[in-house]
Amino acid sequence: MPAPRIKICGVTQAATLHACIAARADYVGFNFCPPSPRFLSLPAARDLGAQANGRITRVGLFVDADPATIAEAVEAAGLDAIQLHGSEAPQTVAALKARHGLPVWKVISVSGAADLAPAARYAQAADLVLLDAKTPKGALAGGLGLKFDWTLLAAWRPSGPWGLAGGLNPANVAEAVRVTGAPLVDTASGVETAPGVKDMDLIAAFCQAARS
Repeated sequence: MPAPRIKICGVTQAATLHACIAARADYVGFNFCPPSPRFLSLPAARDLGAQANGRITRVGLFVDADPATIAEAVEAAGLDAIQLHGSEAPQTVAALKARHGLPVWKVISVSGAADLAPAARYAQAADLVLLDAKTPKGALAGGLGLKFDWTLLAAWRPSGPWGLAGGLNPANVAEAVRVTGAPLVDTASGVETAPGVKDMDLIAAFCQAARS
């Protein structure tokens, strides 16, 4: 089985960005959802985006954001891809792709087998579907360290490129890849010592474990 691609999400500091690059992560995630402890302002995104340019792929995370907000972030950070973590429809995905000429990822929240069905609706519009654990109603979208039952994917047949998120950390990512065959793994809280506070050693350990 080929080693999965790796995304470290919610990066807000230059030192963390450089740790991701040193650990050979494939993607770095910039969070533009204001309630999140990992929220990145546009000035900070501009600085980090410039440092990341040509060294690691920059993915911007949005939750039901308006097109103008997304456009500002794309320009400020020089984003290479857009990740949608809200209730955005396939038409919204297609419109963003057409407007920005960038790959668009769509997060699908999963708690049971029935939650996998909507992934097919985005097969034609999204460049990648990211399966994440469903969070409690009213909670922030993602970044809570929750995971879903990976065995649900045993009978699932993806319609296109996909990745796995939700509760992944250095201790369980290798098992997650073994069970699901995920071609991409995404972590945020799994490499933190507190909400929004990334740990350099955990980033290195996560990347090593994912490739093992």
